[in-house]
Amino acid sequence: MNVASLNFQSWRGYLELMRPANIVTAWADILLGFAASGSGIIFVQLINGESNFPVLIPLGWLLLATTGLYGGGIVFNDVFDADLDAKERSNRAIPSGRVSRQNATLLGSILFAIGIIAAFQVSWLSATIAIFITLSSLLYDSLAKHHPFFGPLNMGLCRGSNLLLGVSAVPAIVWERWYLALIPILYIAAITAISQGEVHGGKKITGVLALLLIAIVLMAVLALGLLGEYAAIAALPFAVLLAIRVLPNFIKAAREPIAENIRNAVKIGVLSLIVLDATVASGFAGLYYGLLVLILLPISMKLARLFAVT
Repeated sequence: MNVASLNFQSWRGYLELMRPANIVTAWADILLGFAASGSGIIFVQLINGESNFPVLIPLGWLLLATTGLYGGGIVFNDVFDADLDAKERSNRAIPSGRVSRQNATLLGSILFAIGIIAAFQVSWLSATIAIFITLSSLLYDSLAKHHPFFGPLNMGLCRGSNLLLGVSAVPAIVWERWYLALIPILYIAAITAISQGEVHGGKKITGVLALLLIAIVLMAVLALGLLGEYAAIAALPFAVLLAIRVLPNFIKAAREPIAENIRNAVKIGVLSLIVLDATVASGFAGLYYGLLVLILLPISMKLARLFAVT
């Protein structure tokens, strides 16, 4: 094997650790939060020539921040799981020897630092949220994920906080729209709960619970229409798409909780985070903004064919 081949495998190993397809879903969280902050209208203004590009600078920093935070969290997941993966998933980057555990730890640390520093460029509140996400991610990776209740809750808090990181583009709005974090918390809790059986299979009761949480999320994104500033009619088409993508896979996993069905449900569920974000974003910023968020879905799906999602 020549040096070029070795270098390619090494770089691919680092990318595999970061789960590129998953990072794209984290961008969707930020875009949703940006819309909920009242800033989504800026895109329309830019198209109409009514606004200037510099107003989007906070969004750029927050997208960089979530790239570092999510990337760091997922890298440390594999760092802490290296011994277990050596037995159950020997093809992963660390147990296969393509990336050393030490280098993976360094990569994760650098990504977390990038995330926090980028968030700090927006506001102190953004930096505080970024630090909370970092600590929550490390808690999940090292300890909480092994607990059937606190694991899903912990991961949900990470994604809910990521949404609020997007809202922090306008810091004062975070205190008004904090409740939006409950939607990804419930959704991710459902995915994380069912994912606990993706290697050896799971339990029917876990699948049923996950399915119930997904149903609650679907009702919640439409119930937001009770708010005066949220247009449920704009969110409805995206909510239907979300239901069509997610429910059949979760129903199948609940009925037959074998590893393959669970892995499929988890993969579709993770990628469909983009559809969930597009649903809520459209309610706050309109149909076209929702479509903008949805554009991330084919990008994430393409990356999912190249790099593992779970």
